Amino acid sequence: MSSEQWTELETSTHQDHVIKHVLGATVLGWFVAGEAAHLLLDMGFLWTIYLDGEMNLLPQGVAIAELDGDEITSADRAELAFDAQLLAEGREASELKRFRGAPVECLITAVELFSSDSQRRIVIKGEVANIQIETSLESSQITISAQ
Repeated sequence: MSSEQWTELETSTHQDHVIKHVLGATVLGWFVAGEAAHLLLDMGFLWTIYLDGEMNLLPQGVAIAELDGDEITSADRAELAFDAQLLAEGREASELKRFRGAPVECLITAVELFSSDSQRRIVIKGEVANIQIETSLESSQITISAQ
């Protein structure tokens, strides 16, 4: 257990809006690209959470098509779209190339944001298990774990 002091963050109006839309959805899988974590939801949307805790929610086809950056090629986008199709059948999908299937059942019941200096923690609370995303604004690192 780390010794950081985490303080709960107030969410912005936009974050509140996105969170309201993801409540009741199930996380099927995720991938990290650029400075964001991208979570595929069972309602066909990609929920993007950035290093600073800002977020976006777009239909998966639009979101994947709009991914850009030096590390995302058109071949990568094709693999992501294919993986998203596989995950739509269930988070246990095998042979995923870019996504990681969610190792736990996470039907979203709440989302909480915390801060510790330049780090952010987003806790996605589920009925059965939680998913936690930790980001560092300094190192641009993102880690996703499930409990």
